Amino acid sequence: MAENTARKAVEEESGFEFEEDTLKGRFLTFRLAEEDYGLEIRYVTEIIGIQKITDVPDMPCFVKGVINLRGKVIPVMDVRARFSLPERAYDERTCIVVVNVEDKSVGLVVDKVNEVASIPDDQIEPPPRAGRDTCSYIQGIGKMGEEVKILLNVKHLLYEEELEQISLLD
Repeated sequence: MAENTARKAVEEESGFEFEEDTLKGRFLTFRLAEEDYGLEIRYVTEIIGIQKITDVPDMPCFVKGVINLRGKVIPVMDVRARFSLPERAYDERTCIVVVNVEDKSVGLVVDKVNEVASIPDDQIEPPPRAGRDTCSYIQGIGKMGEEVKILLNVKHLLYEEELEQISLLD
């Protein structure tokens, strides 16, 4: 049921209609600073405009607080802050992408939602390595013509301890 709600919300927002069971290879793309990113559409439950975020003490700096979404308290993470990008004032294009991570809803603040894009597996490269490490929250690099999209691993955007800390807000 939640998947159907997510599908309808994204269809309405993007104008894209899903065929049944075609979520594989589909990504909600969005912009942060000068780069385009993507999230697997199966994790997205809805996209909402920016709204008042209530600050919660003792949260990681990138967790901006919580919102009340139809009676449910949702923690909100600013993805710019998570990636240590320069701060930017929210505007009319700023959105909160609500995702479901391990049965927890989390809002992700992004500069602008672009589209729902199909990126087949053969057009996704593994994430770049920095020395011996790879960035755990980058799932891969999706190629779309001459452009690339940084595909994020939603489950790893929040580390385990932060996910536990946010779960206390439910």
